[in-house]
Amino acid sequence: MISAQDFCALLADRGFSLASGVPCSHFGGPIAHLSTQPGRYVPAPNEGSALAVAAGAALGGRRSYVMLQNSGLGNLINPLTSLVMTYQLPILTFTSLRGWPDPATDEPQHAVMGPATPGLLDSIHTPHYTLYAKDGPDEFSLILEQAEKDLAEQRAPFVLVERGAIGKAAAANDPHREGLAAAEAIRVVTAAAPQAAVIATTGYTGRDTFAVADSPRNFYMQGSMGHASSLGLGVALTHPERTVVILDGDGALLMHLGALSMIGHAAPANLIHVVLDNRIHESTGGQATTSATTSFPDMALAAGYASAVTCDSEDAVRSAMAQAQAVPGPHLINVKTLPRTGTIPPRATNALSTLDIRDRFQDCLRQ
Repeated sequence: MISAQDFCALLADRGFSLASGVPCSHFGGPIAHLSTQPGRYVPAPNEGSALAVAAGAALGGRRSYVMLQNSGLGNLINPLTSLVMTYQLPILTFTSLRGWPDPATDEPQHAVMGPATPGLLDSIHTPHYTLYAKDGPDEFSLILEQAEKDLAEQRAPFVLVERGAIGKAAAANDPHREGLAAAEAIRVVTAAAPQAAVIATTGYTGRDTFAVADSPRNFYMQGSMGHASSLGLGVALTHPERTVVILDGDGALLMHLGALSMIGHAAPANLIHVVLDNRIHESTGGQATTSATTSFPDMALAAGYASAVTCDSEDAVRSAMAQAQAVPGPHLINVKTLPRTGTIPPRATNALSTLDIRDRFQDCLRQ
C-alpha cells in the first residue's frame, strides 16, 4: 500500500498540479488530501466531465490527472475517444478495479464491468498498468515512469488500482448540520405515499429504504448512479395512474442534471422527486459534492417542474408530500439531511437478488 500523501506527492513531483474526478472509496485518501489544498482538486459531477476538465488543463499547459471508479468508466469513453485521443492530449487516469479479480467479492453492479475493465481499454488501444495492494512507493514510481513514456508520445495511459492499494485520509467536507436523518426522511416520505412506486437511488439511500420501508413497490438501484430520476420518469410515463416517488441523492442528481429538464419537459403529473441532500458522497467516504453552491429547487422550477421546495423537518416533509399529491406535478422536494451515524444497513441485494427486486416491482405495477 502507498499512503494518500505519498501518492499525491509522487505525482506532484512529476509536475501534476491539478486533479479531478468522481469519488470512489479506493481514492478517498487522495481526494481528501488534495481537497485541503485550494485549487488542487475539482470535484466533477461525472467521469466524462472530470476528463474534460483535465483536457482543458492540458490544452492550457498544465499537467493533470483523473480519478474514478470503473463502474463509471462508460461515462468517460466518449470524451476519451472523441476528445482526448482525437486531439492527442496527454492525460493520466486512475481507475479503481471494483469487481476484480473476483466479481463475487463485490457488489452486484460491479459484476460486469470489473472483469471487463482491462479488455475494454485494450479494445480502444489504451495503455494501462496495475497498482496492486501489495505495491509501495517504489512500485508506483516505476508505473509512473512507464506512464510518462506514453504521455511523451501524447497518449492517455490508465493506472488500474486494486482495492487497498492507496491509504485513507480524513475527508474534507461541509455537510448540513441541521436537518433530518436520511432514514427518517425516507420513512416520512414513504409513509406519506403508501401506494406509490418508489425508485431508490444507489448507495446508502437504497440501503436505508430497504431497512426502514421495504416494500415490493420499491425498486432498489444497484449502481447506475445519476439515473434514478430518468428511471422514475420512465415508470411514471408508463403508469400515469400511480404516484411515482424518486428517492435521489445530491451527488447522484448532480451527475446527470439534464434529467431535470427532461422531466420538466415531459411533465408527468404523478412524479414526486425527493432529493436527500447531505452535501457529501457518503458511501465512498464523505467527499464533498458541489450541492452547497447549487439550488436544486431553483433549477427544477427553471426546468419546468410544477413546484419545488426545501425541507429540513419531518413536518415540512409531510406537508410537502401532501401538497405534491394534491396537485399535478412534477414536484421536487429537497430535504436537508445529516451525515449518517452508527451502523449502515445492508443493501437490499443481501436478501434479494436483482431479479427478485425486478420481478416483485413489476408485479406491483401490474396490480
